Amino acid sequence: MTVHTNEFGMQFDRRLLNGTLIGGRWEPGSGGTFAANDPHTGKRLHEIGRCAPSDVDRAVAAAKDAFADWSKTSVQVRAKILRNMQRLFRDRAEAMAQMVTKEVGKPILAAREETFEYSGPAWGKAAEEILRYRGMTLPSTQEKTTNKRLVLGHRPLGVIGVITPFNFPTDISSIALAHAVAAGNTVVWKPTEYGPVSCAMVAELFEEAGFPPGVLNMVQGFGDVGAHLVRHADVKGIFFTGSNRVGEEIARVNPLRPMLLELGGDGPQIVLEDADIDRAVEGAITGAFYYSGQVCTSSERLFVHEKVYDEFLAKFRAATAALKIGDPADAGNDMGPLCNPAVLERARQHVADLREAGATIEQFGPEQGLYYPATIVTGLDRAMIRGKGESFSPLALVLKVASDEEAIEIANESELGLVASLWTQDMSKAWRVAEALPHGAVNVNETSNYWDQLAPFGGAGKSGVGRELSQWFLDSFTENKLIVFDLGGPADDRRIEGGW
Repeated sequence: MTVHTNEFGMQFDRRLLNGTLIGGRWEPGSGGTFAANDPHTGKRLHEIGRCAPSDVDRAVAAAKDAFADWSKTSVQVRAKILRNMQRLFRDRAEAMAQMVTKEVGKPILAAREETFEYSGPAWGKAAEEILRYRGMTLPSTQEKTTNKRLVLGHRPLGVIGVITPFNFPTDISSIALAHAVAAGNTVVWKPTEYGPVSCAMVAELFEEAGFPPGVLNMVQGFGDVGAHLVRHADVKGIFFTGSNRVGEEIARVNPLRPMLLELGGDGPQIVLEDADIDRAVEGAITGAFYYSGQVCTSSERLFVHEKVYDEFLAKFRAATAALKIGDPADAGNDMGPLCNPAVLERARQHVADLREAGATIEQFGPEQGLYYPATIVTGLDRAMIRGKGESFSPLALVLKVASDEEAIEIANESELGLVASLWTQDMSKAWRVAEALPHGAVNVNETSNYWDQLAPFGGAGKSGVGRELSQWFLDSFTENKLIVFDLGGPADDRRIEGGW
């Protein structure tokens, strides 16, 4: 191993800068290089090999070649390799967390949560899931005899294209990669260009864990690489987490391929008149400002009953003002910078539009470089938030509502439906309101930024297609395969009933 040390003293294998891992070989990308910058300082971190569509072609060919043997590998062997990945991940999790913080600006405590609690364990959970992924036998219902045996199993699809985002660079990718290969598929992975070394540190473990060459391949780069990957004829399934715009384009060009698309969300958090306000405020702080709002499950819209609106808003303002914003490497800080200029510009545009519409804007914290203040927006009406979409930034739009029914109506006006948060002490009301919301998940008396790694995750409407995590991910990237056996025996005259 040739050790590379960047100007910040971070050390890693120089091969990770190449930009490709294809068929088990680290090689420079064919498209030149691109820079990864530190969102906190704006300084350049490193230069990464940039891939071209020709690199995607080579990676898909390697994955296709590897599929024949990998798909026949026993689940016991696959599970052993996946467990090796979890063990190796545990040993490297701190170094990965430090790199995540440096590359995408995630506060270090959240970065450690990602690598130690989510990313590494995802490989072990995939191992357990594939060992328990069951088929079934079905009764023969077409004939009166007992000659038939119907056996339903699962077959892997083939090469899966995986495209992952910057906000959870090692976690979302680990979930997708681990479950795709657990099911017997092979993968070509295009990670975020904002966390290239964080993701390459994951790819570095593949060989040591025992994955055969070509089972997992990586190509670094930009949208042209991802676009070529999702259009490739030899790619049989697609996993994408990212923007609604890109997700819709992927769906348009892949009408007949299995897809798992995890796209944007905009909350909401609904606070009813009987809610525990202190807890609801804590949930709103996490929901709106965790990782500076750069989470698809953020509660950007808060619908608060008029009877508790003033109390909630006063406490929410105070809690927001108490947030510590600064260097994400400092464990004492709650928020760091936004990841990149595009996210910053989107935040500014959302706030400018709301201000022009007559809303009241309150901001807490600095606005310089990629830092954007925690922002509370009030003085809103339904028309001002209708069709707003996801800002992916630290914005909390607080709207006063007169009833549970009004909150449901406004929530249902959004095209997005990922995760909603509902606060009430009346469990009957919680049940009925939760059922009326069109979201993939409704968290009752819990922040929208809560998820369970063994529960199905996904949205309705323009928030995506399909469900990930646990067995639901395996369902997405396998096909049901029915095998019918006729064992012989007394014949059945099927003409008796219909006369044909």
